[in-house]
Amino acid sequence: MSSASTDLRAELGACFLFESLSDEQLDWLVGHGTVETYEAGVNVFVEGQPAHWFCVLLDGEIQLVKRLDGADVVRTTASQAGAYSGATRAFVSSSGDQTYANTLRTVTHARLFQLRAEDFAQLLNTWFPMAVHLLDGLFLGMTNSEALVGQREKLIALGSLSAGLAHELNNPAAAEVRAAEAVGDRLREARLAMVDLAPMIGRDDLSKLLDLLNEAIGRARTAPSLSTLEAGDLEDALAKSLQDAGVDDPWQLAPALAAAGLDDTWLERVQAAAGPGAALAVRWISLGLDIESLVNEIRNSAGRISELVGAMKDYSHLDKAPLDDIDIHAGLESTLVIFSHKLKEGVKVVRDFDRTLPTICAREGELNQVWTNIIHNAIDAMEGKGTLTIRTFREADCAVVEIGDTGPGIPAELQRRIFEPFFTTKDVGRGTGLGLDISYRIVVRRHHGDIRVESVPGDTRFQVRLPISQPAGA
Repeated sequence: MSSASTDLRAELGACFLFESLSDEQLDWLVGHGTVETYEAGVNVFVEGQPAHWFCVLLDGEIQLVKRLDGADVVRTTASQAGAYSGATRAFVSSSGDQTYANTLRTVTHARLFQLRAEDFAQLLNTWFPMAVHLLDGLFLGMTNSEALVGQREKLIALGSLSAGLAHELNNPAAAEVRAAEAVGDRLREARLAMVDLAPMIGRDDLSKLLDLLNEAIGRARTAPSLSTLEAGDLEDALAKSLQDAGVDDPWQLAPALAAAGLDDTWLERVQAAAGPGAALAVRWISLGLDIESLVNEIRNSAGRISELVGAMKDYSHLDKAPLDDIDIHAGLESTLVIFSHKLKEGVKVVRDFDRTLPTICAREGELNQVWTNIIHNAIDAMEGKGTLTIRTFREADCAVVEIGDTGPGIPAELQRRIFEPFFTTKDVGRGTGLGLDISYRIVVRRHHGDIRVESVPGDTRFQVRLPISQPAGA
């Protein structure tokens, strides 16, 4: 063995990490590892990159840095020989994420002993098999617990959304039922009116009345909206004219005729066509207008229900592959529809969308969970009253979604902690502290993007940066 190898074996044996190893084991390390020298301020490896090396400090000072909220946060600084980092999970058979969990940065000139991940795994599995089994089981248990906690957070969010969706669906459904019942009543009244009217008019007159009804329906569809005062004046005038013409219950019929923009000239045409049956003809046409209005109400209510169901389908992304080319605006709109019951209480929504943005390669269902968490927090922060601004734009090769609110803001000392698991600024029982942690994992780990926050009182903005194209092998 060369003197250099002997010196390295002695240096490794002096480290607390290797002090219990035999000479043969130290020789194995010397034969499989290398010593690398780095200047100050160098990133030996970077968080998120594939973990190829297990590194041990021999001399100098190093830092472990974590990327949080778009900024580098120093987790620890070490200068003791034997401090280590790198491919520390290479031996764990159940770990599918073999990437660096931190960035290793040199503070001063430093010497590192480096061992390939596969050699490190062989070392542990050969020399310490029992410890490996114990650590593997511990890691698997922690991973399963983390997954269960994440599922619980998703179920809590789903329960909240389901309650809101049920409330939102109830309004158009109830309106549809009421309108359907009213249509039945109006149809019966219209049939009775026609039975009384038919003997009093000829075939040609009936044809003219049908034309007048169709004209009234057409005018109703294009009639301008009237103020309360204008509508009241027109109804009073029409009711007086109907009363003079001998029509029963003129004050009940006038609103439908006024809403269609009809006037005395139109009434005179009805009287000319129906002759002695003018009063019945006016009632029959008024009922026809009511029926048309109720049918439109049913159509609008059914459309609203269909829109909500469609939004929920898009939101949950039930019918598409996990990774696809998606339009981020569709997911944002679907999320806003889901939250419409909360927004209508006093939150103004401002959309500043860059519709020229290309589709991005992403998992739409997961991104919808990100939008849900951030928008839900924004609504809570504003206590249901304020302005929610959603802006999209392109920045280099990324699509950026910025979600802002006019709430009280997040104190500066808390902004660096909001992405930590179980950390929450909400009162006990109102938050689990997992929403933003899950959002961070989805954006950064699953989509290789970035999420950050800027906040002052009255202006809090979350920015989500997503690569338009996922890196190779993602």
